[in-house]
This record gives sequence, C-alpha cells and structure tokens, in this order.
Amino acid sequence: MRLGGMNLAGTVFIGFLVALAAALTIALVTAPEAAAQGNMTRRAERLAELKIDAATGFSIKSYRLETGKYYRLRVISDGRDEYSFRFPELSRNAWFDQIVIEDREVKPYGGVYALEFDDEGAIDVYFIPIRPGTYEFFVENYRESGMLGVFEIE
Repeated sequence: MRLGGMNLAGTVFIGFLVALAAALTIALVTAPEAAAQGNMTRRAERLAELKIDAATGFSIKSYRLETGKYYRLRVISDGRDEYSFRFPELSRNAWFDQIVIEDREVKPYGGVYALEFDDEGAIDVYFIPIRPGTYEFFVENYRESGMLGVFEIE
C-alpha cells in the first residue's frame, strides 16, 4: 500500500526513527542530572577513628562495611614509634579515591601498599569496597602486640 509516494513500511520506519531520535534527545538532556545524582564519592560515611597506640594497640579491632559505599577512615598515630599500617587484602578489593595528609591529597592509581607514620599524625583514606570478604589490617611487626584487626565487607 502506498501513501503519498511512500509505502506503508517506509512510513512506519520513518515514524520509528523520529521516536528513536526523540528518546535519545531526552536521554542526553537528562543524563547530566542522572550522573550527578549517582556520584558515589560525593559524601563519605565517616568511620570511627582508628588510633594506633604503642601501649594499647588499635582502638578498634573490627569494621563492618558494605560493598559500593563510600567511606572515610581516619588513622591516627601516637608517634611513639614508626608504624607501617597495612591492609593488603582490602587494597586489592576496594577502589581508593584519595588519601589526605595534612590537607594534601594523594590520588592513588591502583591499590595502596601501606600508610607510614614516622611521627604523631593522622591520615584520611577514602575508599569504596568492591568485593565482599574479611580482610585484615595490621601494623607490621606489631601484630602480636594487639595491632591486628579486620574489615568485614558484606
């Protein structure tokens, strides 16, 4: 069947293309708003501070976290000794956004090997766990002194 020089199949196809173009236009116009609402790193949930103390070990031994949530962990050293705070399994199973030391940001590419404390101070670690599991954190050479804990990721 012909309509004004064009068959019915051609008319339906052109109608489909017009509808597709309209849908794509709407998607492109609303995409920036949707992306802004989905920014996972907009506000980090602040975890309880983890204090490293030569006399008592860690102030917290366990953190329960969820995959896909953005967290800030503040690690504070008493400065009584040099500490190498490590979390190798979490490093392989989380995305690290930034590490902040004295208002200076480090943007890691890949995992984080360790946080080294030579003196008293604090380091903020911003991350998103991506794989469930139980992952240890510890201070090298001080595990037996109570400097051992776990991240439990659900």
